[in-house]
Amino acid sequence: MIDAPQSNLRAADLVKLKAYLISLVNRELEANPPTLQERREVVTQHLLRAYQSTRLQISVSLRDQIIQDALNDLLGYGPLQPLLEDPEISEIMVNGPHKIYIEKKGKLIKTNIEFDNNDQVLRVIDRIILPLGRRIDTDSPTVDARLPDGSRVNAVIPPVTVDGPCITIRKFKKDKLTIDQLVNYSSLNEIMAEFIRACVISRLNIIVSGGTGSGKTTLLNVLSSFIPDDERIVTIEDAAELSLMQDHIVRLETKPSNIEGKHAVMIRDLVRNALRMRPDRIIVGEVRGGEALDMLQAMNTGHDGSLTTLHANTPRDALSRLETMCLMAGMELPLKVIRQQISSAVDLVVQQSRLKDGSRKITSITEVAGMEGEMIVMSEIFQFQQTGIGDEGKILGDHKATGIRPMFIPRLEAAGFKLGPEVFGANLGEVLSSGRKK
Repeated sequence: MIDAPQSNLRAADLVKLKAYLISLVNRELEANPPTLQERREVVTQHLLRAYQSTRLQISVSLRDQIIQDALNDLLGYGPLQPLLEDPEISEIMVNGPHKIYIEKKGKLIKTNIEFDNNDQVLRVIDRIILPLGRRIDTDSPTVDARLPDGSRVNAVIPPVTVDGPCITIRKFKKDKLTIDQLVNYSSLNEIMAEFIRACVISRLNIIVSGGTGSGKTTLLNVLSSFIPDDERIVTIEDAAELSLMQDHIVRLETKPSNIEGKHAVMIRDLVRNALRMRPDRIIVGEVRGGEALDMLQAMNTGHDGSLTTLHANTPRDALSRLETMCLMAGMELPLKVIRQQISSAVDLVVQQSRLKDGSRKITSITEVAGMEGEMIVMSEIFQFQQTGIGDEGKILGDHKATGIRPMFIPRLEAAGFKLGPEVFGANLGEVLSSGRKK
Protein backbone atom coordinates (compact mmCIF):
# COMPACT_ATOMS: atom_id res chain seq x y z
CA MET A 1 0.00 0.00 0.00
CA ILE A 2 1.20 3.55 -0.74
CA ASP A 3 2.63 5.36 2.32
CA ALA A 4 2.01 9.01 3.09
CA PRO A 5 3.24 11.14 0.17
CA GLN A 6 6.85 12.34 0.36
CA SER A 7 6.33 15.26 -2.04
CA ASN A 8 3.67 17.88 -2.69
CA LEU A 9 1.46 15.16 -4.20
CA ARG A 10 -1.53 14.29 -2.03
CA ALA A 11 -2.60 10.69 -1.29
CA ALA A 12 -5.55 11.10 -3.68
CA ASP A 13 -3.12 12.22 -6.40
CA LEU A 14 -1.01 9.11 -5.88
CA VAL A 15 -4.11 6.91 -6.24
CA LYS A 16 -4.91 8.70 -9.53
CA LEU A 17 -1.29 8.27 -10.67
CA LYS A 18 -1.39 4.53 -10.02
CA ALA A 19 -4.73 4.20 -11.84
CA TYR A 20 -3.29 6.18 -14.79
CA LEU A 21 -0.23 3.89 -15.00
CA ILE A 22 -2.40 0.78 -14.85
CA SER A 23 -4.67 2.14 -17.59
CA LEU A 24 -1.67 2.84 -19.89
CA VAL A 25 -0.15 -0.59 -19.31
CA ASN A 26 -3.47 -2.37 -19.86
CA ARG A 27 -3.76 -0.69 -23.27
CA GLU A 28 -0.23 -1.85 -24.15
CA LEU A 29 -1.00 -5.40 -23.05
CA GLU A 30 -4.22 -5.52 -25.07
CA ALA A 31 -2.35 -4.38 -28.17
CA ASN A 32 0.62 -6.74 -27.69
CA PRO A 33 -0.18 -9.48 -25.16
CA PRO A 34 3.00 -11.14 -23.83
CA THR A 35 3.44 -14.85 -23.17
CA LEU A 36 2.79 -16.12 -19.67
CA GLN A 37 6.51 -16.59 -19.05
CA GLU A 38 7.35 -13.03 -20.16
CA ARG A 39 4.36 -11.32 -18.55
CA ARG A 40 5.99 -10.10 -15.32
CA GLU A 41 9.08 -8.70 -17.06
CA VAL A 42 7.06 -7.04 -19.84
CA VAL A 43 4.54 -5.50 -17.43
CA THR A 44 7.37 -4.13 -15.26
CA GLN A 45 9.02 -2.52 -18.30
CA HIS A 46 5.71 -1.00 -19.45
CA LEU A 47 5.14 0.43 -15.95
CA LEU A 48 8.57 2.06 -15.83
CA ARG A 49 8.10 3.61 -19.28
CA ALA A 50 4.59 4.80 -18.38
CA TYR A 51 5.93 6.42 -15.22
CA GLN A 52 8.79 8.12 -17.08
CA SER A 53 6.27 9.58 -19.53
CA THR A 54 4.60 11.48 -16.66
CA ARG A 55 7.87 13.43 -15.99
CA LEU A 56 6.99 13.53 -12.28
CA GLN A 57 9.75 14.18 -9.73
CA ILE A 58 9.11 12.12 -6.60
CA SER A 59 11.42 10.14 -4.33
CA VAL A 60 12.83 6.87 -5.61
CA SER A 61 11.32 4.90 -2.70
CA LEU A 62 7.84 6.32 -3.36
CA ARG A 63 8.20 5.70 -7.10
CA ASP A 64 9.24 2.08 -6.46
CA GLN A 65 6.29 1.60 -4.13
CA ILE A 66 3.84 2.96 -6.70
CA ILE A 67 5.34 0.68 -9.35
CA GLN A 68 5.10 -2.31 -7.00
CA ASP A 69 1.48 -1.51 -6.05
CA ALA A 70 0.58 -1.19 -9.75
CA LEU A 71 2.40 -4.46 -10.46
CA ASN A 72 0.41 -6.20 -7.71
CA ASP A 73 -2.80 -4.84 -9.25
CA LEU A 74 -1.88 -5.98 -12.76
CA LEU A 75 -0.41 -9.40 -11.96
CA GLY A 76 -1.65 -10.31 -8.50
CA TYR A 77 -4.34 -9.41 -6.02
CA GLY A 78 -3.55 -5.77 -5.30
CA PRO A 79 -2.82 -4.86 -1.67
CA LEU A 80 -3.51 -8.46 -0.64
CA GLN A 81 -0.52 -9.82 -2.60
CA PRO A 82 2.12 -9.35 0.14
CA LEU A 83 -0.26 -10.89 2.69
CA LEU A 84 -0.81 -13.91 0.44
CA GLU A 85 2.96 -14.33 0.11
CA ASP A 86 3.55 -14.25 3.89
CA PRO A 87 3.71 -17.92 5.04
CA GLU A 88 2.91 -17.03 8.65
CA ILE A 89 -0.51 -15.57 7.78
CA SER A 90 -3.27 -18.18 7.85
CA GLU A 91 -6.32 -16.00 7.12
CA ILE A 92 -7.01 -12.64 5.47
CA MET A 93 -10.23 -10.72 6.18
CA VAL A 94 -11.24 -7.64 4.17
CA ASN A 95 -14.05 -5.71 5.87
CA GLY A 96 -14.46 -3.07 3.19
CA PRO A 97 -11.62 -1.18 1.48
CA HIS A 98 -10.10 0.38 4.60
CA LYS A 99 -10.21 -2.45 7.16
CA ILE A 100 -8.02 -5.49 6.50
CA TYR A 101 -7.38 -8.01 9.26
CA ILE A 102 -5.15 -11.09 9.31
CA GLU A 103 -4.82 -14.16 11.48
CA LYS A 104 -1.19 -14.84 12.42
CA LYS A 105 -0.18 -17.60 14.83
CA GLY A 106 -3.79 -17.89 15.95
CA LYS A 107 -4.21 -14.17 16.75
CA LEU A 108 -6.34 -11.59 14.89
CA ILE A 109 -4.40 -8.46 13.91
CA LYS A 110 -5.55 -5.31 12.11
CA THR A 111 -3.12 -4.30 9.33
CA ASN A 112 -2.25 -0.82 8.07
CA ILE A 113 -2.94 -1.98 4.51
CA GLU A 114 -5.88 -0.47 2.62
CA PHE A 115 -7.50 -0.63 -0.79
CA ASP A 116 -7.89 2.63 -2.70
CA ASN A 117 -11.67 2.27 -2.90
CA ASN A 118 -14.54 -0.21 -3.33
CA ASP A 119 -13.84 -0.55 -7.04
CA GLN A 120 -10.36 -1.90 -6.37
CA VAL A 121 -11.79 -4.54 -4.01
CA LEU A 122 -14.30 -5.53 -6.70
CA ARG A 123 -11.50 -5.84 -9.28
CA VAL A 124 -9.64 -8.24 -7.00
CA ILE A 125 -12.80 -10.32 -6.50
CA ASP A 126 -13.33 -10.47 -10.27
CA ARG A 127 -9.71 -11.53 -10.81
CA ILE A 128 -10.24 -14.44 -8.38
CA ILE A 129 -13.58 -15.73 -9.68
CA LEU A 130 -13.48 -15.12 -13.45
CA PRO A 131 -10.98 -17.94 -14.24
CA LEU A 132 -13.30 -20.32 -12.35
CA GLY A 133 -16.38 -19.40 -14.35
CA ARG A 134 -18.13 -18.01 -11.27
CA ARG A 135 -19.96 -14.73 -11.01
CA ILE A 136 -20.89 -12.12 -8.44
CA ASP A 137 -23.34 -9.25 -8.90
CA THR A 138 -26.23 -7.56 -7.13
CA ASP A 139 -28.55 -10.48 -7.95
CA SER A 140 -26.00 -13.04 -6.73
CA PRO A 141 -23.95 -11.08 -4.15
CA THR A 142 -22.03 -13.98 -2.56
CA VAL A 143 -19.52 -16.41 -4.03
CA ASP A 144 -17.16 -19.18 -2.90
CA ALA A 145 -14.00 -19.68 -4.92
CA ARG A 146 -10.37 -20.69 -4.60
CA LEU A 147 -6.98 -19.31 -5.55
CA PRO A 148 -4.62 -21.26 -7.82
CA ASP A 149 -2.74 -22.54 -4.73
CA GLY A 150 -5.98 -23.98 -3.30
CA SER A 151 -6.69 -21.25 -0.73
CA ARG A 152 -10.40 -20.87 -0.02
CA VAL A 153 -12.07 -17.53 -0.83
CA ASN A 154 -15.47 -16.17 0.15
CA ALA A 155 -16.61 -12.81 -1.24
CA VAL A 156 -19.70 -10.75 -0.43
CA ILE A 157 -20.68 -7.46 -2.06
CA PRO A 158 -23.41 -4.81 -1.62
CA PRO A 159 -26.34 -4.73 -1.21
CA VAL A 160 -25.73 -7.62 1.22
CA THR A 161 -22.74 -5.88 2.85
CA VAL A 162 -23.20 -2.38 4.22
CA ASP A 163 -19.62 -1.09 4.37
CA GLY A 164 -18.34 -2.22 0.98
CA PRO A 165 -17.21 -5.53 -0.56
CA CYS A 166 -15.82 -8.13 1.86
CA ILE A 167 -13.31 -10.90 1.17
CA THR A 168 -12.29 -13.77 3.45
CA ILE A 169 -9.34 -15.92 2.39
CA ARG A 170 -8.40 -19.11 4.23
CA LYS A 171 -4.84 -19.63 3.02
CA PHE A 172 -3.65 -22.96 1.74
CA LYS A 173 -0.40 -24.18 3.25
CA LYS A 174 2.10 -25.24 0.60
CA ASP A 175 3.67 -27.74 3.00
CA LYS A 176 1.06 -30.34 3.89
CA LEU A 177 0.83 -31.01 7.61
CA THR A 178 1.51 -34.55 8.76
CA ILE A 179 0.20 -36.41 11.77
CA ASP A 180 3.69 -36.17 13.34
CA GLN A 181 3.59 -32.39 13.05
CA LEU A 182 0.16 -32.32 14.73
CA VAL A 183 1.65 -34.39 17.55
CA ASN A 184 4.55 -31.92 17.83
CA TYR A 185 2.03 -29.05 17.98
CA SER A 186 0.23 -30.92 20.83
CA SER A 187 -2.96 -31.11 18.76
CA LEU A 188 -3.10 -34.75 19.88
CA ASN A 189 -0.68 -37.30 21.34
CA GLU A 190 1.12 -40.27 19.80
CA ILE A 191 -1.37 -42.88 20.99
CA MET A 192 -4.33 -40.91 19.61
CA ALA A 193 -2.46 -40.52 16.32
CA GLU A 194 -1.92 -44.28 16.04
CA PHE A 195 -5.55 -44.92 17.02
CA ILE A 196 -6.86 -42.55 14.32
CA ARG A 197 -4.55 -44.08 11.71
CA ALA A 198 -5.88 -47.53 12.60
CA CYS A 199 -9.48 -46.29 12.32
CA VAL A 200 -8.94 -44.80 8.83
CA ILE A 201 -7.12 -47.86 7.47
CA SER A 202 -9.78 -50.13 9.02
CA ARG A 203 -12.42 -48.23 6.99
CA LEU A 204 -14.40 -46.65 9.82
CA ASN A 205 -16.75 -43.84 8.82
CA ILE A 206 -15.45 -40.69 10.49
CA ILE A 207 -16.91 -37.21 10.96
CA VAL A 208 -14.58 -34.33 11.81
CA SER A 209 -16.59 -31.80 13.81
CA GLY A 210 -15.55 -28.30 14.83
CA GLY A 211 -16.22 -24.60 14.76
CA THR A 212 -15.23 -22.10 12.08
CA GLY A 213 -11.45 -21.86 11.74
CA SER A 214 -10.82 -24.79 14.06
CA GLY A 215 -8.76 -26.72 11.50
CA LYS A 216 -11.31 -29.27 10.25
CA THR A 217 -10.10 -29.30 6.66
CA THR A 218 -6.46 -29.55 7.73
CA LEU A 219 -7.32 -32.54 9.93
CA LEU A 220 -9.38 -34.11 7.12
CA ASN A 221 -6.33 -33.82 4.85
CA VAL A 222 -4.21 -35.56 7.49
CA LEU A 223 -6.76 -38.35 7.98
CA SER A 224 -7.02 -38.91 4.24
CA SER A 225 -3.24 -39.41 4.04
CA PHE A 226 -3.73 -42.78 5.79
CA ILE A 227 -5.94 -44.15 2.98
CA PRO A 228 -4.02 -46.87 1.09
CA ASP A 229 -2.76 -45.97 -2.39
CA ASP A 230 -4.62 -48.85 -4.05
CA GLU A 231 -8.07 -47.41 -3.24
CA ARG A 232 -10.18 -45.18 -5.52
CA ILE A 233 -11.10 -41.93 -3.76
CA VAL A 234 -13.81 -39.47 -4.82
CA THR A 235 -13.69 -36.04 -3.14
CA ILE A 236 -16.68 -33.66 -3.19
CA GLU A 237 -16.37 -29.98 -2.26
CA ASP A 238 -17.93 -26.57 -2.78
CA ALA A 239 -14.54 -25.12 -3.71
CA ALA A 240 -11.83 -27.74 -4.15
CA GLU A 241 -9.23 -27.29 -1.39
CA LEU A 242 -8.45 -30.80 -0.20
CA SER A 243 -4.94 -31.82 -1.18
CA LEU A 244 -4.64 -35.59 -1.10
CA MET A 245 -1.35 -37.35 -1.74
CA GLN A 246 -2.74 -40.50 -3.34
CA ASP A 247 -2.71 -40.99 -7.11
CA HIS A 248 -6.15 -42.52 -7.78
CA ILE A 249 -8.38 -39.55 -6.96
CA VAL A 250 -11.42 -38.03 -8.67
CA ARG A 251 -12.04 -34.45 -7.51
CA LEU A 252 -15.59 -33.10 -7.88
CA GLU A 253 -16.62 -29.49 -7.29
CA THR A 254 -20.03 -27.83 -7.16
CA LYS A 255 -21.15 -25.50 -9.95
CA PRO A 256 -23.21 -22.35 -9.34
CA SER A 257 -26.33 -21.59 -11.34
CA ASN A 258 -26.11 -19.59 -14.55
CA ILE A 259 -27.48 -16.07 -15.04
CA GLU A 260 -30.99 -17.50 -15.38
CA GLY A 261 -30.64 -19.26 -12.03
CA LYS A 262 -30.54 -22.73 -13.61
CA HIS A 263 -28.15 -25.66 -14.05
CA ALA A 264 -26.51 -25.49 -10.62
CA VAL A 265 -24.74 -28.65 -9.48
CA MET A 266 -24.94 -29.00 -5.71
CA ILE A 267 -23.05 -31.22 -3.28
CA ARG A 268 -26.09 -33.47 -3.02
CA ASP A 269 -26.03 -34.05 -6.79
CA LEU A 270 -22.33 -34.89 -6.62
CA VAL A 271 -22.77 -37.34 -3.72
CA ARG A 272 -25.42 -39.20 -5.70
CA ASN A 273 -23.24 -39.19 -8.81
CA ALA A 274 -20.20 -40.38 -6.85
CA LEU A 275 -22.03 -43.61 -5.99
CA ARG A 276 -21.98 -44.46 -9.72
CA MET A 277 -18.23 -43.92 -9.99
CA ARG A 278 -17.14 -47.10 -8.20
CA PRO A 279 -15.52 -45.31 -5.24
CA ASP A 280 -13.70 -47.13 -2.46
CA ARG A 281 -13.89 -43.99 -0.37
CA ILE A 282 -16.06 -40.88 -0.56
CA ILE A 283 -14.73 -37.72 1.08
CA VAL A 284 -17.12 -34.78 1.37
CA GLY A 285 -15.33 -31.55 2.30
CA GLU A 286 -18.28 -30.39 4.38
CA VAL A 287 -21.91 -31.44 4.74
CA ARG A 288 -24.31 -28.60 5.45
CA GLY A 289 -27.66 -29.64 3.97
CA GLY A 290 -29.77 -32.44 2.55
CA GLU A 291 -26.68 -34.20 1.16
CA ALA A 292 -26.12 -35.50 4.72
CA LEU A 293 -28.86 -38.10 4.17
CA ASP A 294 -27.30 -39.24 0.89
CA MET A 295 -23.92 -39.45 2.62
CA LEU A 296 -25.35 -41.59 5.43
CA GLN A 297 -27.03 -43.91 2.94
CA ALA A 298 -23.73 -44.27 1.07
CA MET A 299 -21.99 -45.14 4.34
CA ASN A 300 -24.69 -47.73 5.03
CA THR A 301 -24.50 -49.35 1.62
CA GLY A 302 -20.95 -50.57 1.34
CA HIS A 303 -18.95 -47.33 1.16
CA ASP A 304 -17.11 -47.81 4.44
CA GLY A 305 -14.21 -45.55 5.26
CA SER A 306 -15.95 -42.35 4.19
CA LEU A 307 -14.84 -39.04 5.71
CA THR A 308 -16.51 -35.66 6.05
CA THR A 309 -16.62 -32.52 8.20
CA LEU A 310 -19.41 -30.42 9.67
CA HIS A 311 -19.77 -27.39 11.91
CA ALA A 312 -20.56 -28.25 15.55
CA ASN A 313 -19.11 -27.47 18.98
CA THR A 314 -19.35 -30.95 20.52
CA PRO A 315 -19.70 -34.54 19.24
CA ARG A 316 -23.30 -34.66 20.51
CA ASP A 317 -24.06 -31.39 18.71
CA ALA A 318 -22.53 -32.91 15.55
CA LEU A 319 -25.10 -35.71 15.56
CA SER A 320 -27.91 -33.25 16.29
CA ARG A 321 -26.80 -31.21 13.28
CA LEU A 322 -26.75 -34.36 11.16
CA GLU A 323 -30.35 -35.03 12.19
CA THR A 324 -31.35 -31.49 11.20
CA MET A 325 -29.57 -31.73 7.84
CA CYS A 326 -31.21 -35.08 7.09
CA LEU A 327 -34.61 -33.45 7.71
CA MET A 328 -33.60 -30.78 5.15
CA ALA A 329 -33.50 -33.52 2.49
CA GLY A 330 -37.30 -33.38 2.37
CA MET A 331 -37.86 -37.13 2.78
CA GLU A 332 -40.14 -36.70 5.84
CA LEU A 333 -38.54 -39.60 7.68
CA PRO A 334 -39.37 -40.16 11.37
CA LEU A 335 -36.65 -38.89 13.71
CA LYS A 336 -36.05 -42.41 15.06
CA VAL A 337 -35.34 -43.70 11.54
CA ILE A 338 -32.86 -40.87 10.93
CA ARG A 339 -31.12 -41.63 14.22
CA GLN A 340 -30.91 -45.30 13.28
CA GLN A 341 -29.32 -44.29 9.98
CA ILE A 342 -26.78 -42.12 11.84
CA SER A 343 -25.96 -44.72 14.51
CA SER A 344 -25.39 -47.47 11.95
CA ALA A 345 -23.46 -45.28 9.48
CA VAL A 346 -21.15 -43.15 11.66
CA ASP A 347 -18.44 -44.88 13.69
CA LEU A 348 -16.39 -42.02 15.06
CA VAL A 349 -16.67 -38.27 15.71
CA VAL A 350 -13.36 -36.40 16.01
CA GLN A 351 -13.91 -33.00 17.64
CA GLN A 352 -11.48 -30.29 16.53
CA SER A 353 -11.40 -27.02 18.49
CA ARG A 354 -9.69 -23.65 18.32
CA LEU A 355 -8.88 -22.68 21.90
CA LYS A 356 -8.75 -19.17 23.37
CA ASP A 357 -4.97 -18.93 22.92
CA GLY A 358 -5.34 -19.58 19.18
CA SER A 359 -4.07 -23.17 19.35
CA ARG A 360 -5.98 -25.93 17.57
CA LYS A 361 -6.44 -29.28 19.26
CA ILE A 362 -8.45 -32.46 18.99
CA THR A 363 -10.52 -32.10 22.15
CA SER A 364 -12.49 -35.34 21.89
CA ILE A 365 -12.60 -38.64 20.01
CA THR A 366 -16.01 -40.22 20.48
CA GLU A 367 -17.49 -43.52 19.31
CA VAL A 368 -21.06 -43.70 18.05
CA ALA A 369 -22.00 -46.90 19.86
CA GLY A 370 -25.54 -47.57 18.60
CA MET A 371 -29.09 -46.90 19.79
CA GLU A 372 -30.69 -47.20 23.20
CA GLY A 373 -34.42 -46.69 22.86
CA GLU A 374 -34.74 -43.59 20.67
CA MET A 375 -31.40 -42.08 21.67
CA ILE A 376 -28.00 -42.47 20.02
CA VAL A 377 -25.40 -43.79 22.45
CA MET A 378 -21.98 -42.11 22.37
CA SER A 379 -18.81 -43.17 24.20
CA GLU A 380 -15.90 -40.76 24.57
CA ILE A 381 -12.59 -42.58 24.07
CA PHE A 382 -10.07 -39.71 24.33
CA GLN A 383 -10.46 -36.16 25.60
CA PHE A 384 -8.39 -33.04 26.18
CA GLN A 385 -8.35 -31.93 29.81
CA GLN A 386 -7.29 -28.35 30.49
CA THR A 387 -5.13 -27.98 33.61
CA GLY A 388 -4.51 -24.24 33.64
CA ILE A 389 -3.31 -21.16 31.78
CA GLY A 390 0.40 -20.46 31.31
CA ASP A 391 2.46 -17.50 30.16
CA GLU A 392 0.84 -15.15 27.62
CA GLY A 393 -2.50 -16.92 28.05
CA LYS A 394 -1.26 -20.27 26.72
CA ILE A 395 -3.70 -23.04 27.60
CA LEU A 396 -2.13 -25.96 29.46
CA GLY A 397 -3.52 -29.49 29.51
CA ASP A 398 -3.17 -33.12 28.47
CA HIS A 399 -4.92 -35.61 26.25
CA LYS A 400 -6.27 -38.51 28.30
CA ALA A 401 -7.92 -41.86 27.63
CA THR A 402 -11.29 -42.17 29.33
CA GLY A 403 -10.96 -45.90 30.11
CA ILE A 404 -13.65 -46.93 27.62
CA ARG A 405 -12.66 -49.57 25.07
CA PRO A 406 -14.54 -48.96 21.79
CA MET A 407 -16.94 -51.58 20.47
CA PHE A 408 -15.33 -51.55 17.01
CA ILE A 409 -12.02 -52.99 18.29
CA PRO A 410 -12.71 -56.30 16.43
CA ARG A 411 -12.75 -54.32 13.13
CA LEU A 412 -9.36 -52.83 13.96
CA GLU A 413 -7.99 -56.26 14.84
CA ALA A 414 -9.33 -57.72 11.59
CA ALA A 415 -7.31 -55.06 9.77
CA GLY A 416 -4.17 -56.04 11.68
CA PHE A 417 -4.15 -53.51 14.53
CA LYS A 418 -3.69 -54.86 18.07
CA LEU A 419 -4.47 -52.09 20.53
CA GLY A 420 -4.34 -53.40 24.08
CA PRO A 421 -6.66 -52.26 26.86
CA GLU A 422 -3.83 -50.19 28.38
CA VAL A 423 -4.14 -47.79 25.42
CA PHE A 424 -7.66 -46.89 26.50
CA GLY A 425 -7.28 -47.04 30.28
CA ALA A 426 -3.69 -46.66 31.45
CA ASN A 427 -1.97 -43.35 32.10
CA LEU A 428 -0.90 -42.10 28.66
CA GLY A 429 2.41 -40.80 29.97
CA GLU A 430 3.33 -44.25 31.25
CA VAL A 431 2.35 -45.88 27.97
CA LEU A 432 4.39 -43.41 25.93
CA SER A 433 7.46 -43.71 28.17
CA SER A 434 7.32 -47.52 28.08
CA GLY A 435 7.04 -47.39 24.29
CA ARG A 436 10.18 -45.22 24.07
CA LYS A 437 12.14 -47.62 26.31
CA LYS A 438 11.40 -50.46 23.90
